[in-house]
Amino acid sequence: MRNLFARGSGRPPTGPRSRAALVAAVAGVALVATSVAVASSASAGTTLATAAGESGRYFGTAVAAHKLSDSTYVGILNREFNSVTAENEMKMDATEPQQGRFSFTNADRIVNHARAQGMMVRGHALAWHSQQPSWMQSMEGSALRQAMINHINGVAGYYKGKIHSWDVVNEAFADGGSGGRRDSNLQRTGNDWIEVAFRTARAADPGAKLCYNDYNTDDWTHAKTQGVYRMVQDFKQRGVPIDCVGFQSHFNANSPVPGNYQTTLSSFAALGVDVQITELDIEGSGQAQADNYARVMRACLAVSRCTGITVWGIRDTDSWRSYGTPLLFDGSGNKKPAYTSTLNTLNGGGTTPPPTTTPPPTTTPPPTTPPPTTPPPGGGACSATVSLNSWTGGFVATVRVTAGSAPVNSWTVGVTLPSGATVTNTWSAQSTGTSGAVTFRNVDYNGRLAAGAVTEFGFQGTGSGPTGTPTCSAS
Repeated sequence: MRNLFARGSGRPPTGPRSRAALVAAVAGVALVATSVAVASSASAGTTLATAAGESGRYFGTAVAAHKLSDSTYVGILNREFNSVTAENEMKMDATEPQQGRFSFTNADRIVNHARAQGMMVRGHALAWHSQQPSWMQSMEGSALRQAMINHINGVAGYYKGKIHSWDVVNEAFADGGSGGRRDSNLQRTGNDWIEVAFRTARAADPGAKLCYNDYNTDDWTHAKTQGVYRMVQDFKQRGVPIDCVGFQSHFNANSPVPGNYQTTLSSFAALGVDVQITELDIEGSGQAQADNYARVMRACLAVSRCTGITVWGIRDTDSWRSYGTPLLFDGSGNKKPAYTSTLNTLNGGGTTPPPTTTPPPTTTPPPTTPPPTTPPPGGGACSATVSLNSWTGGFVATVRVTAGSAPVNSWTVGVTLPSGATVTNTWSAQSTGTSGAVTFRNVDYNGRLAAGAVTEFGFQGTGSGPTGTPTCSAS
């Protein structure tokens, strides 16, 4: 996540299915290692999993181990989904809390539940600059490189044969206009660290699909998208083992579903990798939200190598962005209009076209920010609010910045963290400091706000999240 398995159904059918879907279910694990199956006489699926399965795709969700005791949560999970991703339980800090000593108890709860239900599992994530255990955060150089290799071998080796796709490397590219790598302790071990991670993962679990996963890569014209594209293109040309690219696809009014979303998926697929929508959530409500979910479904259905979709949570109250009601079920577990539009679009998808062979543009896309117009006069005030998604030992904070009665050209937000809390990861902002009083400033694409307009940034940390109201200043 900003903080997921086989194709087709992946579990025994629970109701009437078409002949093609039954064949896919019987094929089981063998199906996941082959090309996308296309139903020859698809019937309308009555759940998300069966509807997606009619075109050979999976439909998954992120799962938290402690919620497996919630009967409503588990009921929806077992009925609607055929793929799961652990929200936090398979990340580096959870699986190797002490160097060389691995812990899989909570991750096993999720994996065992999924396998008992005939679901597939996406592993998330083997190497990431964030949510590293404390012993790793202070390491550097060759010691850190070897620790990363040992971690991948330990975790991927433990789950060998049980994981459909691994997010081998997560969020290694920087936001903004450079299209380059994120500065992190892993990056500072050498520019080949991502390649080493993929080669290590292939040796540890040869049967798993190996994915690169990132956010803010949905728009084909963005520099970050192009940077990831160039890396995947290079890996494929040199034989580095990469099988898939994950698109987190967190959308809201300020970061909507881009008009070229399908172009992005098809351009990556043309490189010879699968594309997976790995952490989908779309803030909103009613018909507008329903329409946006349908747009994402149509884009995936139009690209034959878009092999599956994972929403990041089940009910709105389970979401890390619960304030934005971004999921398919409300807090009581009722189906929302977004659920209906998703189901109907999947059922209307029918068979998929053959993979595109048209290469993506070879010229550099035109920059999208800043626009070529003169910035409006700034100087207006701003305000900020923070919402938290917390778990034992960590949190994700989402901060909403709202311009006042006049437009602003830039903004600065101050947040005070409780004693012992540390910021480990920031997105859509630049941060100064990691503990105590921390300052966040806009990046190049979200500083200019019209009067009353809203933007968002987020950060992740260890310990407890902030409880006070952030300060906001603008110019």
